[in-house]
Amino acid sequence: MSDETTQNNQMESLLQDGDFFNIPALGDLISGKVLSTEGREVRVDIGGLTTGVVRARELFSESKLYSDLKEGDEVEATVIGLENENGEMELSFRYAGNKKSWEELKKTFKQGDLVKVKILDANKGGLLVQTQHLTGFLPVSQLAPENYPRVTGGDKQKILDKLKEFIGRSLMVKILDMNETDEKLIFSEKAVWESEQKSIISKIGVGDIAEGEVTALADFGAFIKFVPPGSEPDAALEGLVHISEIAWQRIDHPKDILKVGQTIKAEVIGIEGSKIFLSMKKLIGDPWQDVAKKYQIGDTVEGTILKINPFGFFVELDPEIHGLAHVSELSDEQIEDMSVLGKIGETRKFKIVSIEPDEHRLGLSIKALDEKKKDVAEVAETKEVEEVKEAAVNPEDIAPTEAEEEVDSNEVQEEAVVDIE
Repeated sequence: MSDETTQNNQMESLLQDGDFFNIPALGDLISGKVLSTEGREVRVDIGGLTTGVVRARELFSESKLYSDLKEGDEVEATVIGLENENGEMELSFRYAGNKKSWEELKKTFKQGDLVKVKILDANKGGLLVQTQHLTGFLPVSQLAPENYPRVTGGDKQKILDKLKEFIGRSLMVKILDMNETDEKLIFSEKAVWESEQKSIISKIGVGDIAEGEVTALADFGAFIKFVPPGSEPDAALEGLVHISEIAWQRIDHPKDILKVGQTIKAEVIGIEGSKIFLSMKKLIGDPWQDVAKKYQIGDTVEGTILKINPFGFFVELDPEIHGLAHVSELSDEQIEDMSVLGKIGETRKFKIVSIEPDEHRLGLSIKALDEKKKDVAEVAETKEVEEVKEAAVNPEDIAPTEAEEEVDSNEVQEEAVVDIE
């Protein structure tokens, strides 16, 4: 076969090969060899078809991958312009780096592997983080318990101040959600913590007793750190004692009973994934079961006003039993300022009007007490009137008759005569 025939066959083969004239389009990721690096421009040979140029910000100079390029190096770049003023293709290492990062993160997401992120900034919703060439978001709700900003009252500014302390730090996280088209990348540190906790949590069950240290107090409850039996000291778990599970009596805030660093015992009452719910009051006998031995409806008792709300007074009868004097039981008159009827810390008398042990409710009344006093006063007044009536003499019994008057007159006259004689 002649050389001409061979060349014709090769040409025909190339023409039939769709990739031969596969000219890169906008957004394509291409491979090429570095032709030159001059100043802030890098020229790349794109498979002998054309020359591409990477300029200025598209160099992505902060990446180590492109910081020391030399002639002949193989590189990847993204097409961002088909032809510039010099007839060259405009390329970007930045977009190429981003695309490569997205591909790697997709694989990581699918496999459930961990990602190391650096914290760049913070806002009230969470942390702005970076991994490779991409930025993402770590919501405050997805922080691990040890990093969650527990702020009394949920003050947003205080939460932000605590989040800003993380700037510059690195965390190991999992990808929670991602969308390359929308450039959305959401991370979770809590997911990493939950994975680590699973094997430890399997060692405990509902009904177990946990003994541990109070690590934080919030409006809604107390966090307790404890080590399950048979576990290493560093394999600690953290559970929540809701405010309603701290004591049988009503409390305004966990700090009324607990303090950080205090060692307490609690019963495990629920496990939901990595969430552990504890109860302190379940380890204490319910005082309401014996409330009938102490108090009866109709009793007059002394109590201390603990709190004043628009709907009434919360009253402590003893350390374990608290009652409510509803606003409707305070006075017959319309009350605009409840402080005129009582002040916090004041001890005064109440009448028990209802007892519901199963619901842990006891109703008190000032009005009923006043009515009782009124009734007593009315009874006393009625009795006094009756006694007066009984003691009074009938006028007819003491008024002299005409005969008696005549006799009395004669007697007086006779006595006068005797005196004269």
